Amino acid sequence: MMEWQANSHIITIEGSHIQDRKAEQREKQRQRVLKIVSPVFLLILWQAADMIQLLNPMFFPAPTTIAASLWHDILTIQVITDIKSSLVRILAGFIAGAVPGVLLGLSIGLFPLVRTLVEPIVATLYPIPKLALMPIVMLLFGLGEKEKVIVILLGVIFPVIINTAAGVMNLDKRYLDVAKNFGASRLDYYRTIALPGSLGMIFTGLRLGIGMAVLLIVAAEMHGANSGIGYRIWTAYDMFDINTMFESFLLLALLGYLLTVAVDEMEQKVIPWRRG
Repeated sequence: MMEWQANSHIITIEGSHIQDRKAEQREKQRQRVLKIVSPVFLLILWQAADMIQLLNPMFFPAPTTIAASLWHDILTIQVITDIKSSLVRILAGFIAGAVPGVLLGLSIGLFPLVRTLVEPIVATLYPIPKLALMPIVMLLFGLGEKEKVIVILLGVIFPVIINTAAGVMNLDKRYLDVAKNFGASRLDYYRTIALPGSLGMIFTGLRLGIGMAVLLIVAAEMHGANSGIGYRIWTAYDMFDINTMFESFLLLALLGYLLTVAVDEMEQKVIPWRRG
């Protein structure tokens, strides 16, 4: 009798866990749908405002007009070329800024000496608008691809450093004490304590960094480019081609959205317990 009751209790608990997992999966699906619905709703509002003539179509063409023009341009392959060019530059600059940003942030959080040396430099350079550094970057690296990657790197590296360092410094000091007592090497500090413990803040920095990379691509492609979404925006501006300008804005917004979603999905895979 007691054994039957114990088995029944176990089955009840397992059933409860299965229901919880299903509810969690439904909630995740709902959030994914909402992430798509919210920008679509904004486009619907825009279209409605144009239809009732709240907006001047000469300066704010309707989303359907922009979509038709964009479809025509896609058929000419030029848009695909521009997206590929900008995406390569964004990802190159993002990776070039994120990797050293994470390593520096971990080092700042772990070692007081590194913190003393590097933190003042970060605090001094971070407030400077990255666009203000473009003339110096162009003088040093010219107007080629390297200059564009460096501009994006400068925008990415600082939020990654700051958030990573904050994540490490907020760790419970007992973990570091235990590692020290067991004779952990410096590499062990990075691999087993600082990196896993600060992953949440690292992804926050990466999310900010990818947003900054998308913002800076327009400025990076202002000079010395013959393709890219930013190049399209500046060329359309010079020619007062409003449709093409808004096409490019829409492409840039979509690109930024998809890259942010990609970072969110990566975070879900690495630390699924942190975000719903």
